[in-house]
Amino acid sequence: MAFVGEAFLSASIQKLVDMLACPDLRKFAREEQVHAELKKWEGILLKIHAVLHDAEEKQMTNRFVQIWLAELRDLAYDVEDILDDFATEALRRKLITDDPQPSTSTVRSLISSLSSRFNPNALVYNLNMGSKIEEITARLHEISTQKGDLDLRENVEGRSNRKRKRVPETTCLVVESRVYGRETDKEAILEVLLRDELVHDNEVCVIPIVGMGGVGKTTLAQLAYHDDRVKNHFDLRAWVCVSDDFDVLRIAKTLLQSIASYAREINDLNLLQVKLKEKLSGKKFLLVLDDVWNENYDKWDRLCTPLRAGGPGSKVIITTRMGVASLTRKVSPYPLQELSNDDCRAVFAHALGARNFEAHPHVKIIGEEMVNRCRGLPLVAKALGGILRNELNHEAWDDILKSKIWDLPEEKSGVLPALKLSYHHLPSHLKQCFAYCAIFPKGYEFKKDELILLWMGEGFLQQTKGKKRMEDLGSKYFSELLSRSFFQQSSDIMPRFMMHDLIHDLAQSIAGNVCFNLEDKLENNENIFQKARHLSFIRQANEIFKKFEVVDKGKYLRTFLALPISVSFMKSLSFITTKVTHDLLMEMKCLRVLSLSGYKMSELPSSIDNLSHLRYLNLCRSSIKRLPNSVGHLYNLQTLILRDCWSLTEMPVGMGNLINLRHLDIAGTSQLQEMPPRMGSLTNLQTLSKFIVGKGNGSSIQELKHLLDLQGELSIQGLHNARNTRDAVDACLKNKCHIEELTMGWSGDFDDSRNELNEMLVLELLQPQRNLKNLTVEFYGGPKFPSWIGNPSFSKMESLTLKNCGKCTSLPCLGRLSLLKALHIQGMCKVKTIGDEFFGEVSLFQPFPCLDTNSCCLEVLEIRKCSSLHPQAA
Repeated sequence: MAFVGEAFLSASIQKLVDMLACPDLRKFAREEQVHAELKKWEGILLKIHAVLHDAEEKQMTNRFVQIWLAELRDLAYDVEDILDDFATEALRRKLITDDPQPSTSTVRSLISSLSSRFNPNALVYNLNMGSKIEEITARLHEISTQKGDLDLRENVEGRSNRKRKRVPETTCLVVESRVYGRETDKEAILEVLLRDELVHDNEVCVIPIVGMGGVGKTTLAQLAYHDDRVKNHFDLRAWVCVSDDFDVLRIAKTLLQSIASYAREINDLNLLQVKLKEKLSGKKFLLVLDDVWNENYDKWDRLCTPLRAGGPGSKVIITTRMGVASLTRKVSPYPLQELSNDDCRAVFAHALGARNFEAHPHVKIIGEEMVNRCRGLPLVAKALGGILRNELNHEAWDDILKSKIWDLPEEKSGVLPALKLSYHHLPSHLKQCFAYCAIFPKGYEFKKDELILLWMGEGFLQQTKGKKRMEDLGSKYFSELLSRSFFQQSSDIMPRFMMHDLIHDLAQSIAGNVCFNLEDKLENNENIFQKARHLSFIRQANEIFKKFEVVDKGKYLRTFLALPISVSFMKSLSFITTKVTHDLLMEMKCLRVLSLSGYKMSELPSSIDNLSHLRYLNLCRSSIKRLPNSVGHLYNLQTLILRDCWSLTEMPVGMGNLINLRHLDIAGTSQLQEMPPRMGSLTNLQTLSKFIVGKGNGSSIQELKHLLDLQGELSIQGLHNARNTRDAVDACLKNKCHIEELTMGWSGDFDDSRNELNEMLVLELLQPQRNLKNLTVEFYGGPKFPSWIGNPSFSKMESLTLKNCGKCTSLPCLGRLSLLKALHIQGMCKVKTIGDEFFGEVSLFQPFPCLDTNSCCLEVLEIRKCSSLHPQAA
């Protein structure tokens, strides 16, 4: 039975309660005389939240509870949309109230236009908000009444884990002749087991075997446990199946029973641990804890207390699919990978009762497809082979092949409970983030940062009382899902990640019709779009409206995502009809995430501000020329990606109103000549890939002063326009400690308007913070470089590029940069020699000394287009 979106509910309802408690929203509600209604909402939601654990359990056996949860999910979305409308209007009013006198008539006219579009009562009355509130109140009362009719009980959090059907317990026994493809893994584990020098600080040496459910972690532990070399190496061996109940008393009792017959009579933890310590004292033991889920360090430490009495060389193997390996610290986890296709075929055939498919030639081809479907998981291969063992006709095999893994009979397959268990152990915030990944098609590779920005745009990353950055929270969530094997790294060079096919099936089963891919969902039922929330589709060369006709029913859509998100390797742009961008999308007023990257489109409609909920807008590598000024009305916008929009010439004048904007990526926008006014108001900005210093009324570099959270890469262009050196001081680059990659650029036109002394002072005063890793200075017109370039205090500098600085006659002292790996010098046409001063106070035979090894770190030295430089001097 499929879940009903319950992954979202606990986190979603808590979010609604937090929104209702927001002071600005409460103030707005009082102004609109709806405060009493919202107070009712809060009370009902808290009561509903209290029964969710009971409902999540009962939905598995009660169809009416399943329907109730589905209706609650839809209601939660609708409540959030209305509260979002309130919050947006409250923010708009606050912006107008708090705004100092605008510096330009353009901004005054913009604020004036905003006021005319939204009078104080427009949101509630002119848009029928009053009737919407009444409708929501009625639905909340109805669903609250139904929870009583369904006998849903409050505060029964612990029951779910106790009553949930558990995966059968394991034993240490294994039939090695039935194990395939684990020879290398077994030897790797044995190599660690048989090394006694791994013991440190009287701590228990723990060897974690990690991997997703069904990959064979228990089997690998069994192989190592029964190896003759292990039997001879250890004085004592014991095996305990821990499963999802990490009961220290039960584990200690089972362990003691393995080595002493009288443990059955002891039920006191203290006495058990004393006896266990006595038995283990001075003995070299091997303990296997199979299927560990505990992440509580106190429980782990209590269990380990008597184990520390063991002799040198004692080891503990744990098998786990979670991040609990971090509790052990001493030995790196062993990540168990999927089987090869050949080995998986052998497991499948063995379960069939054969050595290969030769005995069943009529199903050989479909059998190969079945093996491919297993995707290297021996548990799945064994389950499918066992189910088909007595079904050797082609039709039965074809039915199984076409069915989803969730349709397999649960009593004949351990696959479903094995994978479900991983999901059930997730906290609610991770369930929400994981289920959302069903929006990607199978095999899709995604970047960590891309997914985190999507999560943030959907509202899954709520800041905690500790004020943890949403991006840091997202990184933490991503790492937890990765450590629990929900994600797998698919590429080492620009790290990308993906989900195993069966994990993807799990996400789809949980998300139901909330998340879908357009190509996958058009087969049967168009009605799924009516309540759908998240849509993705694979970008095609020519997108015609017919492809999106069915989406017209999806008026509640929050996500419209063209894939792949990253389009840097596309050879040509795709075409999308304006009937989609100007008509269809502008009616989707619940959109939070909109990606139209990689499309040949020159403009967005001015009605883009209809999408007032929008948090994420991605137009990277499109042919957009300008953004309408109405973008300045998108007060909730957090992420705006315009990377590699080569035709972009101007930004909206109202950008300064986007006070929630956190990421503005405009790298690769070569036609953009200036920044919009009031960029300094965007104090939440963390990504600002490029800032252009304007002339006249354009943005001064002083606008960077209050952008203290900038990080990653920053390119400051147009520095020849920085006439006032005081502005360079006010830019406060020294205070921006999270910027790792900095480019400083002047104009390539060295005409008489350039002031060499001014440029030298500007560069001197723009000294960045010392955590900088990469620095590029290009088209600088001063006669020499400032002393900070090459200062050894920049101890993290790894790459330095000095490019086309045509007035400089000498190079800075760089030899004391201890971690510099790459040095590029290009177009320095007035530099004639490289003398001792270039290396600084170090030996000419040992420049760029590494502090750890006292050897040279420099790996790349490139000198190009330096026509005056004498070859021997270099």
